[in-house]
Amino acid sequence: MTQFSSEIDPPARLLMGPGPVNAHPRVLRAMSAQLLGQFDPEFTEYMNETMALYRQVFQTENRWTFLIDATARGAIEAALISTLVPGDRIVVGSIGRFGGLLAEIAERCGAELHLLTAPWGEVLSLDAIEDAIAAVKPRLFACVHGDTSTTMAQPIEGLAAICRKYGAFSYVDATATLGGMDVPVDRWGVDIVTSGLQKCLGGPSGSAPITISDQAAAWIASRRHIEQGLMLGSGGGTNARIGSNYFDLAMIMDYWSEKRLNHHTESTTLLYAARECARLMLEETLPARFRRHDLASAAVVAGITAMGLAPYGDLRHKMSNVTGVTIPPGIDGERVRAKMREDFSIEIGSSFGPLQGRIWRIGAMGWNATKPNVLTTLCALETVLRREGFATPAGAAADAVLAVYGA
Repeated sequence: MTQFSSEIDPPARLLMGPGPVNAHPRVLRAMSAQLLGQFDPEFTEYMNETMALYRQVFQTENRWTFLIDATARGAIEAALISTLVPGDRIVVGSIGRFGGLLAEIAERCGAELHLLTAPWGEVLSLDAIEDAIAAVKPRLFACVHGDTSTTMAQPIEGLAAICRKYGAFSYVDATATLGGMDVPVDRWGVDIVTSGLQKCLGGPSGSAPITISDQAAAWIASRRHIEQGLMLGSGGGTNARIGSNYFDLAMIMDYWSEKRLNHHTESTTLLYAARECARLMLEETLPARFRRHDLASAAVVAGITAMGLAPYGDLRHKMSNVTGVTIPPGIDGERVRAKMREDFSIEIGSSFGPLQGRIWRIGAMGWNATKPNVLTTLCALETVLRREGFATPAGAAADAVLAVYGA
């Protein structure tokens, strides 16, 4: 018997966890536009426009600023496997779960891993980073700007200068911060930065912006390989071929260049989404965007503190778009999350590894970083906690949030 599933009709959730978040309506509308062929002149012009837009988002003049057709993790893998030759040394600075992810991908690339870690809830000092790089002399130093597992933001200023001093490239994973925190790529001087749409940029997962310095691009190009079916004469690089076809940045750069040398079929729908995410950010202006996220962060911290809850980690280095909340003794954190979802249709996050069951993570980012969303989320959390037996003053969270917003 033939069976048919019903039309997709997802519930209307307010996604206030560490990501994904609700996509902006304009992004959703852009994604409904008609498909085009990947070499249609109209489409290749959209590609050019998207590169120009993301140069402004990344605050860079880097020519090689484009999209990877993959989730943010795919862009991480592309950056690492295109930079590292098997046997190369890498120093990974880890402040949480996603620093561990960089380390695992680096090992899968065949690199010799040197892992530098901070206790969860803290960040690495530049002195510790320099000591590790000076001792190892790696090809690459890699770290996460904002690690949502711990809600900490690693300071990046000064990092690239250390890497250049010892002849290393620098890579920063800004998946969770681009669009919500300042990511001034040229001022930082970092060689490669990657991100994703599904957090502060307010879009869907599946498209990952990347920017690459001229120096790193030259190294990647030296590993260039042309597929047999596309080769006309020579044109390959002089160094070891990149160990992945799909994540070969040299080939993807050829695809996004004037050559339009075929690599994959660019996702029309996701390019439309990425383009609109960038347009929204630039219309708002970067300073206003960052202020809005800072204000939402301050409101979340004020609200949970007024409820008698403790924010997690070193607040001097807290991400502005995700807040860790210590789960009180005697409270079942997963039951609270379930009640938030079932009774209020609001999603907040749990965490991983050593923080599993110890903290909630509340995200206020992208389109969701607004006073109404913060108020709604914290009022719902207060209600659930009181019904679970946690003593918290009624209305305290709302009053604290409104005070931050000057209302």
